[in-house]
Amino acid sequence: MGGSGHYFGGGMAARGLSLTLCRPLTVRVSNTIRTMCTRATTDICDEFEDSVRYASASPKMFDYGGKTRFEGIVSTVQCLEDNSMVKEAVAESGKGRVLVIDAGGSMQRAVVGDQIAARAASNGWHGFIVHGCIRDSKEIGNLEIGVKAMGTHPRKTEKRNIGIRDIPISFASTTFRPDDYVIVDEDGIVVGERSQLAKEK
Repeated sequence: MGGSGHYFGGGMAARGLSLTLCRPLTVRVSNTIRTMCTRATTDICDEFEDSVRYASASPKMFDYGGKTRFEGIVSTVQCLEDNSMVKEAVAESGKGRVLVIDAGGSMQRAVVGDQIAARAASNGWHGFIVHGCIRDSKEIGNLEIGVKAMGTHPRKTEKRNIGIRDIPISFASTTFRPDDYVIVDEDGIVVGERSQLAKEK
């Protein structure tokens, strides 16, 4: 699953660029406009080294959204083949947050589809990190939102209102806590304290 996405590896080569400015850069890729922040995970690694946390390259994750680089304050959902809490979360104002979803690594159901992703984009969410599957990948690729996930599956989830929001969750050898700050790009995922990584110092 997910072979059409872009591989999320863990390699973080040193580039030695300044972190002080983050200017929007817009490029067109495959007829999709992708707005990217110029801060890169490699630069964050070089600047903060062991004082931040890194998601491992296992499980493999892929980029599906119209944005491959995104960042924001972490909000979390823990669920298993039931995206009720995901729908509840994206109905709220995102305020530039990133929704990190621990779907148990399930490859049997998709917890994010085009309607949820479109709702999130329109409500100001910056992106999703999904420990599990998404669907409607072609449509999601045309949305101004970042989406990293393990793969795709066409089947939707159950709706039983089972799940937990805004608790610490762990996968890819790291822990994501509500109000952490996460930076995501083609090379990987870096997470740390909001006071440390957020641009608003």
